[in-house]
Amino acid sequence: MAENEQENAKQFAVHRIYIKDLSYEAPNAPDIFRQEWQPKHELNLNTKANKLGDDTFEVVLSVTVTTKIADKTAFIVEAHLAGLFGAKGFPEHEMGHLLGAYCPNLLFPYAREVVSDLVTKGSFPQLVLQPVNFDALFAQHQQQRAQQVKDENGPATH
Repeated sequence: MAENEQENAKQFAVHRIYIKDLSYEAPNAPDIFRQEWQPKHELNLNTKANKLGDDTFEVVLSVTVTTKIADKTAFIVEAHLAGLFGAKGFPEHEMGHLLGAYCPNLLFPYAREVVSDLVTKGSFPQLVLQPVNFDALFAQHQQQRAQQVKDENGPATH
């Protein structure tokens, strides 16, 4: 009996975290360096999970930062940080949250460091991305998906 419980216990492991894709552009350098530094940052986040085996998943966190001064682009950084994760014994309803919120939350500090390093190496002032609430983003995404399904199915008839 104890062996069965142990086999069915939830298990989670981080096997590897790595850069999957990376891009940096400063299309208006060197002229942009002569502008007064009052940047406007646009941050876009995206996550994707792929099942690689029975208990192995790749989760990719994509972070794109576009920074402009007035109407000129100072820099664009796009970083795809990925992780290989082992997950076993989780019910289906928990796997979505695990892969869509918990794993991206683990990847975010690595993405933040990569973005900051690239921006600094590009000779711009350090950019520190603020923390992201992936739990809230995941919940919002789930609500949007539920609303889409509801809208596609139309009003209920009795």
